[in-house]
Amino acid sequence: MTLTLNLPPELEQYLTKQAKQQGLSVETYTLQILQKYILPKVKQSKLVNALQSWIDEGDADEQQETGEYLIHALKDI
Repeated sequence: MTLTLNLPPELEQYLTKQAKQQGLSVETYTLQILQKYILPKVKQSKLVNALQSWIDEGDADEQQETGEYLIHALKDI
């Protein structure tokens, strides 16, 4: 997909400077920023939806057991 943006001059200058410092084109640098900040949100949203579906449709005892396991596992991260 091609996307054309009209950026404020200070944002354009910032992106250009940062891209140059990293030896990247402005397009590549900007794409990296979008991937870094947007993709985790998409994955998080999918996970939330899956968990909500599991809560809405699952067996209560199984949910309790799995929920306790997840809480224990996430504490170790």
